[in-house]
Amino acid sequence: MRQLRHARRSIVALASNERHVFAASHALCVYPTGAVYTFIPKNGCTTMRVSLAIANGCIRDPSEYAWVHQNNATFVASLRELVRAPFTFVILREPLRRLASVYLDKIVERREPFWHLNGLLHHPDRPDEMSFRRFVLAVLRPDILRADIHWRPQVDFLVYDEYDLWVPLERFATFVPEIEARAGLTVHDARDLTRHDNTRFEQVADRCYADASPHEIRAMRREGRTPDHLALYDAELRADVAETYAEDASLYRDRTGPNE
Repeated sequence: MRQLRHARRSIVALASNERHVFAASHALCVYPTGAVYTFIPKNGCTTMRVSLAIANGCIRDPSEYAWVHQNNATFVASLRELVRAPFTFVILREPLRRLASVYLDKIVERREPFWHLNGLLHHPDRPDEMSFRRFVLAVLRPDILRADIHWRPQVDFLVYDEYDLWVPLERFATFVPEIEARAGLTVHDARDLTRHDNTRFEQVADRCYADASPHEIRAMRREGRTPDHLALYDAELRADVAETYAEDASLYRDRTGPNE
């Protein structure tokens, strides 16, 4: 029997339990096997949602990947499916790297979360004023921290106390055979199609890029180079993010071991 993480923590109707409802809305069912996958944005979720959509018969191949972005809720598991799942898994990511990835993908490239964040700020930045430092100082605000799923803490997405498999994104490839065998799907790498990840660039760490402008970083990326995720941090930013995302860091460390 699966133990739901939030059900017992609030004596209200489960449908009114906001923490459970949020986590359950990110738990997706693999229909052929009943396996449940918790998706967390910026943790390889496009690759997994594409793979899930193919397994569930909704798209034919990864070239139709755009379908998944309009169907985040299509495969949400029912309460019965959550409790009876024969296999459950979640992909976690080291929190400093996850937040840096959000910045490089969503803020530097001016995708929807940038405009969402700008709308949340009382004195919004012009697009090329949003350095990584300014981004971090904004999203760490209590009123903004949970306002967007891309930087929302990973612990909020967990629907179970325990999963059968906790996968560190940084070592994802080594877990693919187990995911495929136990979840009953084929993992299709969508990174070359979406072009959202940092691995297609030469990653440089020649200096701290905390105050570099998005314009400067886009210019680097046009030349095939990009700041390494950790090169966006100075000691102060690292400490601030570590404090705010301490529960994520502890979860990552306890469930997946030290990052390699």
